[in-house]
Amino acid sequence: MTTSDLQFRHVTKTFGAGPSAVRALQDLTLEVNHGTITALVGPDGAGKTTLMRLAAGLLLADSGEITVLGLDVARSAREIQSRIGYMPQHFGLYEDLSVKENLELYADLQGIASRERSARFDRLLEMTGLAPFPNRMAGRLSGGMKQKLGLACALLRSPQLLLLDEPTVGVDPVSRRELWQLIRQFVEETGTTVLMSTAYLDEAERCDHIVVLDEGKVLTHRAPAEFLQAVTGRVFLLTKKGWTRRRLLEAVSPREEVVDAVIEGDGVRVVLSETLSPGSIASWKDLDPLEAAPVAPRFEDALLDLLRGERQTERRAGSEAAVISGATPVPDAQQRETVIEVHDVVRKFGAFTAVKGISFDVRRGEVFGLLGANGAGKTTTFRMLCGLLPPTSGKLKLAGIDVRRAAAAARARIGYMAQKFSLYGTLNVRENLAFFSRAYGLSGARRRRRMEWAIEEFQLASVLGTLSHALPLGYQQRLAFACALMHEPDILFLDEPTSGVDPLARREFWHRIDQLAARDVTVLVTTHFMAEAEYCDRLVILREGVILATGSPLDIRQQAGRDGKPAPDMEEAFLRLVAERPRAEEVRT
Repeated sequence: MTTSDLQFRHVTKTFGAGPSAVRALQDLTLEVNHGTITALVGPDGAGKTTLMRLAAGLLLADSGEITVLGLDVARSAREIQSRIGYMPQHFGLYEDLSVKENLELYADLQGIASRERSARFDRLLEMTGLAPFPNRMAGRLSGGMKQKLGLACALLRSPQLLLLDEPTVGVDPVSRRELWQLIRQFVEETGTTVLMSTAYLDEAERCDHIVVLDEGKVLTHRAPAEFLQAVTGRVFLLTKKGWTRRRLLEAVSPREEVVDAVIEGDGVRVVLSETLSPGSIASWKDLDPLEAAPVAPRFEDALLDLLRGERQTERRAGSEAAVISGATPVPDAQQRETVIEVHDVVRKFGAFTAVKGISFDVRRGEVFGLLGANGAGKTTTFRMLCGLLPPTSGKLKLAGIDVRRAAAAARARIGYMAQKFSLYGTLNVRENLAFFSRAYGLSGARRRRRMEWAIEEFQLASVLGTLSHALPLGYQQRLAFACALMHEPDILFLDEPTSGVDPLARREFWHRIDQLAARDVTVLVTTHFMAEAEYCDRLVILREGVILATGSPLDIRQQAGRDGKPAPDMEEAFLRLVAERPRAEEVRT
């Protein structure tokens, strides 16, 4: 007989009061069975973190009943907390303490007896791969290693229920795979029940069950295979000879019968609203001749189909002229000038060399990807290009400007969106827009026009009075992107801009990037979503400050191929290329 370790019955939770009240959960009912791994997915603001915090006894529901391990959360929160593990999105590691000292501190907080600690520490350090680094300061760990240490702290008391809120957000594919293996290994060894929220849909597909949450309600709760049935026969890869993938994407996306469209491999992957034959797709008159090949569905296809069907949202083609006004597309890629030059650049931090003589160039209107594992030197490279960090040696040029000699002049040409939300959290949305428009030298009528453009284009009108630190992550990303574009830069730096946001928000974000590139804006982007790397015209993969591979997405997949065949996708290509070199100690750069 199946038992439930977590039950929500008609639970409602509201934050605030009056017209500004936000109903995070609405009459929600849910069960998580013992010994299973259940994924919680949904758009930003769907209520995932609120659900986790209610289950952990950190919040109380307005109405309804929550039972954890047979105990009522409203009456037995303290006892429940002694039997579960909880890893929030921003786990509270102490960066000035070593790995072992962090474990000691959390063992103290969890009341673990001294005689039990040594064996538990050894097991968890070995399991997480941290055994060689017990004395390393947590602040000097890479992002992936920090997440592993956070997981180790959450597992100290061998919990009966483990709650993981976005445990792999912001870490590279190598570390994500390792973290997932750790979670699966722990469940198999202990029978622990796991509820984890994730923005990575390939992770959700590996779970036993998937719960889709939207606007505080459970849309559905099924096994991964059951989701695929709904889109079987409706997924195709489209290619058109002589057309770029980006041009084909823009052509097919607005069609009524296209539910979702993304760049993938050599073409565009589409999910259709109804089952059609490849021949009927190829006969679309405005795109004839068009090649259409059926492909196997995946969970992401089904989720996008479900969310868009539920909301009945109209996908906006976008006001292209509003994104960047005055820019003129260059018709021939071969004629494009080089606007970013990186030549033999080195950056040292004391005895540690973060970037080791890298060279690449980026042409005008190009979307250029900078990929790598945590600690590869991506953010260091970004900061040097933005004039925020001087290189130890080498040459950096932006639009012909030597960044080392004229950093301020170079910065005036660029927009920059940082990896972590870097706007002013104590200012509301309107105040942030006003501040950044002034900071970029805008005034008078132009400043008013650009603020109005940002509010309309990024759909910020409903949150203008909200403090930016209180915004859902998706809105924070919109606001940060709007501020980066306020002065209409012709070079744009985006450092992991979609980290942690839901698939609908990522689609919207990349549509805007495509619009910018079509208007001759040069975009340099880092991402841990390897599917997003397919959107780049060219990219480089870094490892420990060295370039491992460079070229188009197809070039990269061919370099990582085996038996004469390219790697099946960018994530597999990345993992293969990174695995070719022996792994050194990971250090945050």
